[in-house]
Amino acid sequence: MQEVLNQLDSIIDNAIVNNDRIGYFAFLYRRVTAEILNEVQLGNFEDNARMETFDVAFANYYIDAYNGYTTNQPISKSWQFAFDAKNDPLTILQHIMLGINTHINLDLGLAASTVMQGKEIIDIENDFNTVNTILGNIVNEMQDRLSRVSPLLFLLDLAGKNTDEEIINFSLAKARELSWVNANLLWGLGDGLQDAAIHQIDNTVLRLGEFIKAPKSKIVTYALKFLGKFEEKNVGQVINRLIEG
Repeated sequence: MQEVLNQLDSIIDNAIVNNDRIGYFAFLYRRVTAEILNEVQLGNFEDNARMETFDVAFANYYIDAYNGYTTNQPISKSWQFAFDAKNDPLTILQHIMLGINTHINLDLGLAASTVMQGKEIIDIENDFNTVNTILGNIVNEMQDRLSRVSPLLFLLDLAGKNTDEEIINFSLAKARELSWVNANLLWGLGDGLQDAAIHQIDNTVLRLGEFIKAPKSKIVTYALKFLGKFEEKNVGQVINRLIEG
């Protein structure tokens, strides 16, 4: 898992050098991966060795997508959409959510299905769900830190009832529930019979990404554009502020 952290560090470093907003999700995900590694080392999963294998497989879907994008290789539609948005004038929260949406709604089910092929997928369910708590804690922590670089983030709460939290809760808690359903579907289909299902999941995730990028609510859209004007624009500065304890 340390190799995964090293690769995520490289993605973050490149993002800082190039002022590339892809680095926002990479930073969040690096934080999640490090915390899962810490929990593995503490022995807090039912099967810690399997969880480490699973987490590496999960991370590699993101890393492979990133590498494919940077070398102009074909990748999933939803990751292509998320990465292409790096040059769009979105808020920091939206850039992070685009990454969360694709990685959890698409990659997580794929990773669980792949790791558990030839085994009973139900055996990993408890550890799969344990990660929910880790993700939830880190996203709550990240929301607090985002106020340092997005001082008007509270406007989303005024535009809609805790809109930012609702988006995050959907993309984490409910998305992980959906990803477990997808994992079981793909696992049941088995190798060689998953392509049509993966394509359908990818299209659904793409539509969710389009919603994150352009919410239907005019009030929320206005709030996002307004708060974006007051956010820190330098990627390195943003990440450094998020890192601060």
